[in-house]
Amino acid sequence: RSRLRYRARFGFTYNYADWVSLGMRIRTGDPQKQQDPQLTLGDNFGEFNTLPIGFEKIYAQFNHKWFTGWIGKNTFPFEKQNELFWSDNVFPEGVSLNGAFNLEGQFLRSIELRMGHFIINTNNTSFAADSYFEGFQIVTTFSENKIKLFPSFYYFKNLPNIPDGNDTFALNYAIAHIGTKVVLKESPKLVAGIDYYHNLEDYKDKAEITQTFKNQKEGLVACLNFGNNKKAGDWNCHLVYTYLERYAAVDFLAQNDWARWDYSSQGSPDGRLTNYKGLEIGGGYSLTKNANLEFRCFFVDQLIPYGIAKENGNRFRLDFNIGF
Repeated sequence: RSRLRYRARFGFTYNYADWVSLGMRIRTGDPQKQQDPQLTLGDNFGEFNTLPIGFEKIYAQFNHKWFTGWIGKNTFPFEKQNELFWSDNVFPEGVSLNGAFNLEGQFLRSIELRMGHFIINTNNTSFAADSYFEGFQIVTTFSENKIKLFPSFYYFKNLPNIPDGNDTFALNYAIAHIGTKVVLKESPKLVAGIDYYHNLEDYKDKAEITQTFKNQKEGLVACLNFGNNKKAGDWNCHLVYTYLERYAAVDFLAQNDWARWDYSSQGSPDGRLTNYKGLEIGGGYSLTKNANLEFRCFFVDQLIPYGIAKENGNRFRLDFNIGF
């Protein structure tokens, strides 16, 4: 299957004062599909109809010495090194707080505390009744910033099993995460990273979840990146291995590049990218400072089938990116 797809973004930041900035960004994309800003040529939602555009970010940010915070809709505020747990195209809505401290020690160089409360769906009653997401993370750097360690805890409350109002029950996730990134070589740059996820929520009494999936709560991602992709003539390549069980992440908030699995048969265009293992091989080349080519190859197998047969997918993707 081949398709020609494109996306567009436009945004700005306005410095209202020394310690306050306001920002917004709009993008193309189906408003019901938060994971994907791309549109397919010919998919005009009618015969040459207008295309959907919406706010991707709109926020007020506050900065003072060691403190940073924002309120509104903005970028995922926690350290991550891939999109396997949280897609780059999903922008949470709520409040984020960040305290950063430079220690300049011989070994421990810096420490950051990051936390936030983000509302997924509101019931117009109390915060406790909302569908929401809370996160807490400690980011530390060691050994001249060559080693980064970022343990995290993410709590998701009252999430639908199927997105976009088509749910049949709600569930919680309590995900402990340990991530690390190590710079093995500076020039050309060679970086290795590992992420481990474990959902602490107990589903044994959750009758809506079948016995097969009750303990599917762990995930592991290992990646290796070589080279840079910042200026004209730069190139890079990467290798990523993923093993992600059904409830190790929220499948409709994670990336949807590795396979075209979604909830379309249940009334939602959102992707469902957990319950799989696979390998990604990719790379890129910078034509200019603001333009590059990227290719990605995916080899994916489902861990446990939802029906009679397991789903799989081998895909090749080529992107041409231009920035202004």
